[in-house]
Amino acid sequence: MAAEDLPSEFDVVILGTGLAESVVAAACSRVGQRVLHLDRRSYYAANWASFTFNGLLTWIQQQHEESQPEEVQDWSSLLEEGEELIYLSSSDPASISNLQVFCYTSEEDEKEEVADPPNTTEEEKAGSPDEDGDKETLDTESAGSKEEEVNEKAEGRDEEQAAQTEGEEPEADQPHPSATPSQSEPTRKKISYAQLVKEGRRFNIDLVSKLMYSRGSLVDLLIKSNVSRYAEFKNVTRILTYRHGNVEQVPCSRADVFASRQLSVVEKRKLMRFLTSCVEETEEQQAYNGRPYVEFLRDQQLGDNLQHFLLHSIAMVTDDTPTEVGLASTRHFLRCLGRYGNTPFLFPVYGLGEIPQCFCRMCAVFGGIYCLRHSVHCLMVDKDTNRCKAVIDSTGQRISCSHFVVEDGYVGADRKRVAAPVRFLSRAVLITDSSVLPGDSDQQVSMVTVPPIAAGCPAVKMVELCSSTMTCIPGTYLVHLTCQSVGSAYEDLSPVVTRMFQTPESHDQENCPSVLWCLYFNMADGSGVEVEGHNLPSNVYLCSGPEGDLGHDHAIKQAETVFQKILPEEEFCPPAPNPEDIIYDGENASSAGEEERGAAGGGEEEEERGAAGEEEEERGAAGGEEEEEERGAAGEEEERGAAGGEEEEEEEGEGKQQEATLEEEQQQQPSLQAEE
Repeated sequence: MAAEDLPSEFDVVILGTGLAESVVAAACSRVGQRVLHLDRRSYYAANWASFTFNGLLTWIQQQHEESQPEEVQDWSSLLEEGEELIYLSSSDPASISNLQVFCYTSEEDEKEEVADPPNTTEEEKAGSPDEDGDKETLDTESAGSKEEEVNEKAEGRDEEQAAQTEGEEPEADQPHPSATPSQSEPTRKKISYAQLVKEGRRFNIDLVSKLMYSRGSLVDLLIKSNVSRYAEFKNVTRILTYRHGNVEQVPCSRADVFASRQLSVVEKRKLMRFLTSCVEETEEQQAYNGRPYVEFLRDQQLGDNLQHFLLHSIAMVTDDTPTEVGLASTRHFLRCLGRYGNTPFLFPVYGLGEIPQCFCRMCAVFGGIYCLRHSVHCLMVDKDTNRCKAVIDSTGQRISCSHFVVEDGYVGADRKRVAAPVRFLSRAVLITDSSVLPGDSDQQVSMVTVPPIAAGCPAVKMVELCSSTMTCIPGTYLVHLTCQSVGSAYEDLSPVVTRMFQTPESHDQENCPSVLWCLYFNMADGSGVEVEGHNLPSNVYLCSGPEGDLGHDHAIKQAETVFQKILPEEEFCPPAPNPEDIIYDGENASSAGEEERGAAGGGEEEEERGAAGEEEEERGAAGGEEEEEERGAAGEEEERGAAGGEEEEEEEGEGKQQEATLEEEQQQQPSLQAEE
């Protein structure tokens, strides 16, 4: 909607389209509130967004560009008596930091694959030597020079030039991996950077890496609200772990345990006995409250194998996690098994950025108004009641509202309460040419847990996505790595990348997947933002960004809390009606008119039937034979109609089976919605 067309009054104004804000918008709009939903960005979902490869390059370039501080305009002329101004922040520089981009693939196939760009000659010159053409190249540029690299990428230009002019160290490391593609994959054609750019629209790369627990709060909300109709989902097909330099599959379901070749018969029995005992809390477990979970596992006489699987891959906790927290995580994992497959997790097709957009779509269906590239400069606050009465948008329009919900990045540090010290997440996004654990199928969606590789290093959660998730092109895998920040993202995650993947810095990794392109960055941890206690008006509510947990419980709980403060008497996200059940304005009046017309026409119908009866009597016996013939023909038609009715009933039966609700399919189908 055009900004100049905005109404001047709303019940709820929401700034930011992250997951929590989008859920609040959908919930308020669903119960009849007038919602205005704004975002200063040109895309939905904020730090929850998904980008195409080309879109991600543009986003990287924007992050490197220093945003010029906007001039603070004086809006005091719009103040009414007894009001004061609270200005909002125009940017959030602390949200994303320490971006580093590396390209390890070459451009040797660009002449064949991209014939249109006018700089083909330059690219051929850069990659003309056969030895250099087969080598993996590395862009190790400082923060100041990365902007130039991103500009070259956005234009589809050669990355080898940057590596050759940057220094000789990357080239010194190249001879070892350069021979690997020809030895381990003699028939596979190396995917070039030009091909990544050319097919960039087929990528959907998430800024945040999460999965959906099949019995988590997000899945329950999607089902309850019928928002799941707007998206499709795939199973995470396997749980993996990195141990002793190898990637192993974790047996988590009963079938996996008994089919596992990594466990002995005794270990299988111990694991099944332990998992069964974890379902309900016992006095023995309570005795370990406050003590490390690893100590509890050790006292259960479980071997190193089982302790590793239970601690890092099932509970997904650390060595110092208390026993009560570890057992709660284990129970949650076990409860989610079997609902949609043999793992507890689902992943949305086209990426996690689809989920906030689904809730935005529901809000729009029930009358919410959306404006991207549109923001709020300041709040008009009543001095006596300390409530926000109106907002001033980026066009200078005063918009009255009863409640204001805002993403924490729009609020200055002096007005929000943040846990000290400020926490960050380290993120890495890799595009690789094969899976970390090749199997019978190349369409595996894997959750990989990587314990700390050294003292002081963080545990890493890795999600590997295949092309069937519509997040990468065929022949590649999209790998997300996430951990709590200790240093920069590159410092935290590059040791894991060099051990598990083949890069110029790797040693003896010939059988590992090759990294074609990767991105490192740090992201603010949303769990550090306190729920209450901010120096804000009483009807202004703060929502935080993504946090480090694998699931979405934090954001959904936050959205529900905000909604209950706004509308304590209303139900949170009640089910949306089916389209065929919706009664539009004017339908009742039209149906009443039809009834009147039907009553008035009843007498005419009776007269017509009487005239028809007299005509039938006049025909008498002479028409009997014709009637018998007609009845015979009608009988044949009835027989054919009965046969057709059976076919229609069969088709209706098949249709009803296809239209089975999500709740009826929970134990049978592997996804929330049928996949095409």
